[in-house]
Amino acid sequence: MKILGLIGSPRMGGNTEKLVNAILDGAAEKDVEVKVYHLAGMDLKPCKGCMSCRLEGKCIIEDDMQELYGEILSADAIVIGSPIYMWEITTLTKTVIDRLIALTRWQPCARPGFPSLLNVKTRLVLAYTYGNPDPNNFNQYFKYMEGLFSFLGFDVQKSIWVSGTIGPDDILHQSEIFEDARVIGKKLYLLSNSEHT
Repeated sequence: MKILGLIGSPRMGGNTEKLVNAILDGAAEKDVEVKVYHLAGMDLKPCKGCMSCRLEGKCIIEDDMQELYGEILSADAIVIGSPIYMWEITTLTKTVIDRLIALTRWQPCARPGFPSLLNVKTRLVLAYTYGNPDPNNFNQYFKYMEGLFSFLGFDVQKSIWVSGTIGPDDILHQSEIFEDARVIGKKLYLLSNSEHT
Protein backbone atom coordinates (compact mmCIF):
# COMPACT_ATOMS: atom_id res chain seq x y z
CA MET A 1 0.00 0.00 0.00
CA LYS A 2 1.19 3.51 -0.79
CA ILE A 3 -0.12 6.55 1.05
CA LEU A 4 0.71 10.10 0.02
CA GLY A 5 0.65 13.18 2.22
CA LEU A 6 0.41 16.64 0.66
CA ILE A 7 0.91 19.53 3.07
CA GLY A 8 -0.32 22.85 1.72
CA SER A 9 0.81 25.13 4.53
CA PRO A 10 3.61 27.65 4.01
CA ARG A 11 4.46 27.20 7.70
CA MET A 12 6.82 24.28 8.16
CA GLY A 13 6.22 22.18 11.28
CA GLY A 14 2.94 23.93 12.06
CA ASN A 15 -0.55 22.75 12.95
CA THR A 16 -1.47 21.41 9.51
CA GLU A 17 1.71 19.36 9.24
CA LYS A 18 1.13 17.91 12.72
CA LEU A 19 -2.43 16.93 11.79
CA VAL A 20 -1.44 15.31 8.49
CA ASN A 21 1.40 13.42 10.17
CA ALA A 22 -0.98 12.05 12.81
CA ILE A 23 -3.20 10.60 10.06
CA LEU A 24 -0.18 9.14 8.29
CA ASP A 25 1.06 7.67 11.59
CA GLY A 26 -2.24 5.86 11.95
CA ALA A 27 -1.81 4.29 8.51
CA ALA A 28 1.89 3.48 8.91
CA GLU A 29 2.21 -0.30 9.01
CA LYS A 30 5.06 -2.56 7.89
CA ASP A 31 3.73 -2.91 4.35
CA VAL A 32 2.94 0.77 3.84
CA GLU A 33 5.04 3.20 1.81
CA VAL A 34 4.49 6.74 3.07
CA LYS A 35 5.61 9.76 1.05
CA VAL A 36 5.12 13.37 2.17
CA TYR A 37 5.43 16.51 0.07
CA HIS A 38 5.56 20.04 1.47
CA LEU A 39 4.03 22.08 -1.32
CA ALA A 40 5.73 25.26 -0.07
CA GLY A 41 9.10 23.80 -1.03
CA MET A 42 8.08 22.85 -4.55
CA ASP A 43 8.06 24.64 -7.90
CA LEU A 44 4.33 24.68 -8.65
CA LYS A 45 2.99 27.01 -11.29
CA PRO A 46 -0.70 27.92 -11.69
CA CYS A 47 -2.84 26.28 -14.33
CA LYS A 48 -2.88 28.29 -17.59
CA GLY A 49 -6.31 27.08 -18.61
CA CYS A 50 -4.84 26.26 -22.01
CA MET A 51 -6.51 22.82 -22.13
CA SER A 52 -3.41 21.34 -23.74
CA CYS A 53 -3.85 18.38 -21.42
CA ARG A 54 -6.96 17.54 -23.45
CA LEU A 55 -4.90 17.35 -26.64
CA GLU A 56 -1.50 16.18 -25.39
CA GLY A 57 -2.75 13.76 -22.76
CA LYS A 58 -0.68 15.50 -20.08
CA CYS A 59 -0.04 18.93 -18.62
CA ILE A 60 2.55 20.83 -20.66
CA ILE A 61 3.83 22.92 -17.73
CA GLU A 62 7.24 21.62 -16.73
CA ASP A 63 7.50 21.94 -12.97
CA ASP A 64 7.27 19.76 -9.87
CA MET A 65 3.63 18.97 -10.56
CA GLN A 66 4.87 16.43 -13.11
CA GLU A 67 6.35 14.44 -10.21
CA LEU A 68 3.17 14.82 -8.18
CA TYR A 69 1.04 13.46 -11.03
CA GLY A 70 2.96 10.19 -10.90
CA GLU A 71 2.73 10.02 -7.13
CA ILE A 72 -1.00 10.73 -7.10
CA LEU A 73 -1.73 8.15 -9.81
CA SER A 74 0.25 5.45 -7.99
CA ALA A 75 -1.13 6.12 -4.50
CA ASP A 76 -3.75 3.94 -2.82
CA ALA A 77 -4.65 6.75 -0.43
CA ILE A 78 -3.89 10.46 -0.19
CA VAL A 79 -4.08 12.91 2.71
CA ILE A 80 -4.28 16.57 1.72
CA GLY A 81 -3.82 19.13 4.46
CA SER A 82 -4.30 22.88 4.31
CA PRO A 83 -4.87 25.72 6.72
CA ILE A 84 -7.81 27.97 5.94
CA TYR A 85 -6.72 31.44 4.80
CA MET A 86 -9.31 34.04 3.82
CA TRP A 87 -12.13 31.46 4.09
CA GLU A 88 -10.53 28.87 1.81
CA ILE A 89 -7.54 26.60 1.29
CA THR A 90 -4.12 28.11 0.67
CA THR A 91 -2.92 29.20 -2.75
CA LEU A 92 -0.41 26.34 -2.67
CA THR A 93 -3.16 23.76 -2.22
CA LYS A 94 -5.48 25.39 -4.73
CA THR A 95 -2.71 25.38 -7.35
CA VAL A 96 -2.38 21.60 -7.06
CA ILE A 97 -6.15 21.12 -7.23
CA ASP A 98 -6.45 23.30 -10.34
CA ARG A 99 -3.69 21.30 -12.03
CA LEU A 100 -5.56 18.03 -11.35
CA ILE A 101 -7.74 18.88 -14.36
CA ALA A 102 -4.98 17.14 -16.34
CA LEU A 103 -6.09 13.86 -14.73
CA THR A 104 -9.53 14.09 -16.32
CA ARG A 105 -10.59 13.64 -19.91
CA TRP A 106 -13.39 15.47 -21.69
CA GLN A 107 -15.75 12.96 -23.21
CA PRO A 108 -17.92 14.70 -25.84
CA CYS A 109 -20.49 12.04 -26.57
CA ALA A 110 -24.14 11.30 -25.91
CA ARG A 111 -23.33 11.44 -22.19
CA PRO A 112 -20.64 14.12 -21.86
CA GLY A 113 -18.50 14.12 -18.76
CA PHE A 114 -15.00 14.22 -17.33
CA PRO A 115 -13.86 10.65 -16.65
CA SER A 116 -10.91 10.47 -14.30
CA LEU A 117 -7.55 8.81 -14.90
CA LEU A 118 -7.35 8.02 -11.19
CA ASN A 119 -7.51 4.55 -9.76
CA VAL A 120 -11.23 4.40 -8.86
CA LYS A 121 -10.26 3.26 -5.39
CA THR A 122 -7.87 6.13 -4.61
CA ARG A 123 -9.05 7.09 -1.15
CA LEU A 124 -8.77 10.63 0.13
CA VAL A 125 -8.77 12.34 3.51
CA LEU A 126 -8.94 16.13 3.76
CA ALA A 127 -7.39 17.82 6.81
CA TYR A 128 -7.79 21.47 7.75
CA THR A 129 -6.68 23.86 10.47
CA TYR A 130 -7.90 27.40 11.08
CA GLY A 131 -7.71 30.17 13.65
CA ASN A 132 -11.40 30.87 14.21
CA PRO A 133 -12.47 29.21 17.49
CA ASP A 134 -15.85 28.06 16.09
CA PRO A 135 -15.52 24.35 15.17
CA ASN A 136 -18.45 24.63 12.76
CA ASN A 137 -17.44 27.82 10.98
CA PHE A 138 -16.47 26.26 7.64
CA ASN A 139 -18.65 23.13 7.51
CA GLN A 140 -20.32 24.19 4.26
CA TYR A 141 -16.96 24.84 2.61
CA PHE A 142 -15.62 21.45 3.71
CA LYS A 143 -18.67 19.73 2.17
CA TYR A 144 -18.05 21.66 -1.04
CA MET A 145 -14.43 20.43 -1.11
CA GLU A 146 -15.57 16.83 -0.63
CA GLY A 147 -17.88 17.26 -3.62
CA LEU A 148 -15.08 18.72 -5.74
CA PHE A 149 -12.73 15.82 -5.04
CA SER A 150 -15.51 13.30 -5.64
CA PHE A 151 -16.08 14.91 -9.04
CA LEU A 152 -12.36 14.52 -9.77
CA GLY A 153 -12.66 10.79 -9.14
CA PHE A 154 -11.40 10.41 -5.57
CA ASP A 155 -13.09 8.15 -3.04
CA VAL A 156 -13.45 10.75 -0.28
CA GLN A 157 -13.36 9.05 3.10
CA LYS A 158 -13.35 11.83 5.64
CA SER A 159 -12.69 15.46 6.42
CA ILE A 160 -11.08 16.41 9.72
CA TRP A 161 -10.45 19.92 10.99
CA VAL A 162 -9.13 21.73 14.03
CA SER A 163 -10.29 25.23 14.95
CA GLY A 164 -8.53 27.76 17.16
CA THR A 165 -5.08 27.08 15.71
CA ILE A 166 -3.33 30.40 15.22
CA GLY A 167 0.08 29.81 16.76
CA PRO A 168 2.19 27.04 15.16
CA ASP A 169 1.74 24.71 18.15
CA ASP A 170 -1.86 25.50 19.14
CA ILE A 171 -3.00 22.08 17.96
CA LEU A 172 -0.97 20.54 20.79
CA HIS A 173 -3.53 21.97 23.25
CA GLN A 174 -6.22 19.85 21.57
CA SER A 175 -4.49 16.52 21.99
CA GLU A 176 -7.70 14.50 21.53
CA ILE A 177 -7.65 15.37 17.84
CA PHE A 178 -4.49 13.30 17.35
CA GLU A 179 -6.27 10.12 18.38
CA ASP A 180 -9.12 10.92 15.98
CA ALA A 181 -6.56 11.51 13.21
CA ARG A 182 -4.78 8.22 13.89
CA VAL A 183 -8.08 6.34 13.78
CA ILE A 184 -8.79 7.86 10.35
CA GLY A 185 -5.35 6.77 9.17
CA LYS A 186 -5.85 3.26 10.52
CA LYS A 187 -9.14 2.96 8.62
CA LEU A 188 -7.40 4.10 5.44
CA TYR A 189 -4.87 1.31 5.91
CA LEU A 190 -7.45 -1.35 6.69
CA LEU A 191 -9.63 -0.44 3.70
CA SER A 192 -6.78 -0.37 1.23
CA ASN A 193 -4.98 -3.38 2.66
CA SER A 194 -8.14 -5.51 2.44
CA GLU A 195 -8.09 -5.06 -1.34
CA HIS A 196 -4.56 -6.40 -1.64
CA THR A 197 -5.19 -9.56 0.39
